[in-house]
Formats: sequence, C-alpha cells, structure tokens
Amino acid sequence: MFNIKIYPMKKFLICLITVMTFTTIKAQEKEATKTCHQKYVEVFEKRGAFPIEDGVYDNVIITFRKGSMADCFYGKVKVQSGAINVYEMYLKFEDDSFEKVQRKYRYPEEKVTVEGGMSKTMITSDDELITVLFVKSIRPKKKSYIKAASPDFDF
Repeated sequence: MFNIKIYPMKKFLICLITVMTFTTIKAQEKEATKTCHQKYVEVFEKRGAFPIEDGVYDNVIITFRKGSMADCFYGKVKVQSGAINVYEMYLKFEDDSFEKVQRKYRYPEEKVTVEGGMSKTMITSDDELITVLFVKSIRPKKKSYIKAASPDFDF
C-alpha cells in the first residue's frame, strides 16, 4: 500500500524533470539562434558608445534584416551634420574595394541619426531594415574586480 502512494510521486517527478530538461534545451536553442545584428546590439546596449562625429567611416558594420534573417557586412558611410548620408553608404569587398548600397527608401527625406553608436533603422520599399553600427566607437569593457581565492590553509 505504501509503494502505491510513492509510485505516482515518482511518475510526477520524472515528468517534471523531463519538462525542465526540454525547457532548458529550448532556451539554449533560442540563445544559439541570435542573429549577428542581435549580438552586436547586445554589446552596444551593455557597453554604450562614444559620440559619432561628422566624417567618413570605413570600419562600420551594415546590417540588412528581413523577417527573422539578418546579414552583417563591413562597409563605409559618410556622416554629415550628425546624420548618415544614405546615398554615401558602401559595402566592402574582400579586396578592400567598395560598392555603393543602392536601395529605394520608404522615407527618403527622414534624417538617419546616430545614437549610442547605432544608426536609426532605415526601411526600404521592400521592407528590408538597414542599420549602421559604428563598432569602433564601442566603449571599452568595464574593469572587473579580481575575486579572492578560497582560503586553503594547512591547520
């Protein structure tokens, strides 16, 4: 009689452990499927970035997103009056040459400002999202304290 009451408890615990295991696996899969854009944004949000001055930057990351897909490429942009000139954006080839990014923007007159090292997202007429990331402006990682080792004395 005593074993009959324990058996449902064992079954419950096995089910609970199984559910927890699958939940953990699913959470890890979601983490593993972050896009390059999401990973960069996470760094910018954690560290912040130095202000972007006017000029030409040939060491930026230009991200192109559509739906759940994202591609990140090295590129070059021109910043004028605190905003990106969308007609002066270029993608970098492996031989260090550049090709102009030619897209038709949904809001061509909208000023594309840069805040926190990232540009305002530009939307093309075919719903492609483009963001420029100034990775060289990311603030350095904050210093961490060194943890002391646990005492290991011979008494």
